[in-house]
Amino acid sequence: MFYIGIDVSKDKHDCFCCNDDLQPVFQFQFSNDSIGFNLLFEAIKSLDSSFDNIKIALEATGHYSYNITSFILDNDLPLAIINPLHSNLFRKSISLRKTKTDKVDANVLARMLVAYPDLKFSTSLDDNDIILSELKSLTRFRLSLVKDLSKLKTSVSRIINIIFPEIEKVFSSTNSLYELLYNFPSAQEIANAHLTKLTNVLIKASRGHFSKEKAIQIKELAKNTVGNSSCASTFELKHTINLINEYNYSIDKIDKEINTIMDKIASPITSIPGIGITLASIIIAEIGNFDNFDSPDKILAFAGMSPTIYQSGKYVASSAKMEKRGSKALRYALYNAARLTSIYCPVFREHLARKRSQGKHFSVAISHVVKKLVRVIYHLQTKNELFKNTIN
Repeated sequence: MFYIGIDVSKDKHDCFCCNDDLQPVFQFQFSNDSIGFNLLFEAIKSLDSSFDNIKIALEATGHYSYNITSFILDNDLPLAIINPLHSNLFRKSISLRKTKTDKVDANVLARMLVAYPDLKFSTSLDDNDIILSELKSLTRFRLSLVKDLSKLKTSVSRIINIIFPEIEKVFSSTNSLYELLYNFPSAQEIANAHLTKLTNVLIKASRGHFSKEKAIQIKELAKNTVGNSSCASTFELKHTINLINEYNYSIDKIDKEINTIMDKIASPITSIPGIGITLASIIIAEIGNFDNFDSPDKILAFAGMSPTIYQSGKYVASSAKMEKRGSKALRYALYNAARLTSIYCPVFREHLARKRSQGKHFSVAISHVVKKLVRVIYHLQTKNELFKNTIN
C-alpha cells in the first residue's frame, strides 16, 4: 500500500509518499494548476495504475483545498479529509520538535494514513456533497456581508451623532431614516428643504406612515440642532448609506439562493420553534454530512463548544471553559439558535429555566441548552423526523 500526504497552500502543494514501513517513496512540490495536478496524477499512476493500493490524505483548509480535492475525486482516487486539529495533535505525538513546514505536514498526513487505517475515504463527490458545499459558501459569504453591514451602520450612527444628533429619536425604522438622509445628508439641507419635497420623501420612505406633520417636526429640529456638518461628513454619509443599500440587496439575493437549496435539502431541524431558515442553513452547512459524527458530542467538539478538562496527578480543575476551537460559524448559529428556542419553544424554555433555578449564570445555562439542542438536531437529522415536544 502507498500512502500519500498532500499539504495544501495557495500557489503550490507539497506531496509526500511512503509505504507500509514508512519508507519514503517520493517527495515533491507541484503547482496549483493543471500542470501541477497532472504531475501528481502521473506520479500516483506510476505506483499503481489501478489505484487499488493508493490512499491519499489532505487537510480541510477551506477554499485552498477545493480544486485539488475535486481533481483527486474526479479521478476516482481514495481521499481522506483530515481535520487540522487532529493532524496537529498527531504531529506532536510523534515528535517533540516544534518544526512545522509544508514538507513536514505532508509527511505527517501520510503517516496518519498508516497509523489510522480506519479513516473514512471518499472516491467521488456526490450530489449532496456539492449542495452542502454550495450552501456553506453562501452562508459564510452572508455572515461576512452581515458583519460588514453592521460596521457600516455603526459608521452612519457615528456621523449622525455629529451632524444631527436629534434626528435618531424621531425614527423607529432605520430604513426611513437612511432614505431621508440620503436625500438630505445634513441638518442644514433638511432645514432649507421645500416642505412638499421633504414630505414626499418621508411618505415614500415610511410607506405612508409619516405625513406633513412629521416633516414640519423634522424641519424644526434641523433648524435648532446642535450638530455640525461638513462637506466631508455629508459625502461620507451618502456614500455609506449607498453601500448599506447595496449590501442589503446582495443579502436578499443570497437569502433567495439559500432558500432554494434548503428547499432541496428539506431538513427537519426547521420544525424546531425558533430555528428559521437562516440559522438552520448555517448549522446544516457547517456540520455537513451527519454520518461523519457518531454522536452529538462529536458535533459539540467540532463546534468548539465542549468544555476543556485539565487534570494533573490528583488535581482536577474545578471549573472548565469552552474550547472555542473548530467552526466559529457553527458556534454562532448554535448559540443564537439556543437563545431563540429558549424563547419560542416550551421544551427549551423550561430547560433554560431549570438551569437558571439551579443558580447557573445565563451564559452557562444557555450552554446547557446548546447541548440539548444539538442532541435534538442530531436525532431529527439522522432519523429524518420532525420535532416533537416529547423528544428528550
